Amino acid sequence: MSTAFSTTTRSTPSGPVLSFIGELDSSAAPAAHDAIKQLPLGTGDQLVIDLTDLTFCDSSGIAALIAARDFAGKAGGMIALAAVPRHLSRVFGLLGLTGLFAIHATAAHAQRARIESTTER
Repeated sequence: MSTAFSTTTRSTPSGPVLSFIGELDSSAAPAAHDAIKQLPLGTGDQLVIDLTDLTFCDSSGIAALIAARDFAGKAGGMIALAAVPRHLSRVFGLLGLTGLFAIHATAAHAQRARIESTTER
C-alpha cells in the first residue's frame, strides 16, 4: 500500500521546517519541488527538511533534496536534514552524498545546532 506524498511547513526563529510525508517518488517530486520554491528563506536562514514521516524515497526524491540544497544556497541560507531514515542514509553513503547535508536526529536538534552556531560567533 502506497502512502500519498504531502508536505507541511512551519516557521521557526532559525528558518522554515519543511516536512516530507509519505512516498517521495517520480510522481511526487514535482510537489516537493513546488513546496521548496514557495519557502520564505533569507540570508542566514536554515532550511530544515524533516524526514520523520518519509516512507520511501527514490532518485527523484534525492534530486528534490539536492534541489532544496541549491535553493537554500542561492537564497544565502543553509540546509539541514532531520530524521533521515536508515535506508536513505545508506543510499546517501553509497552515492557519496553524505557531505552535502548537515544531518540531525530531529528538527529540534537541527534548530538548536543552528542557534548555537550563531551565538558562538
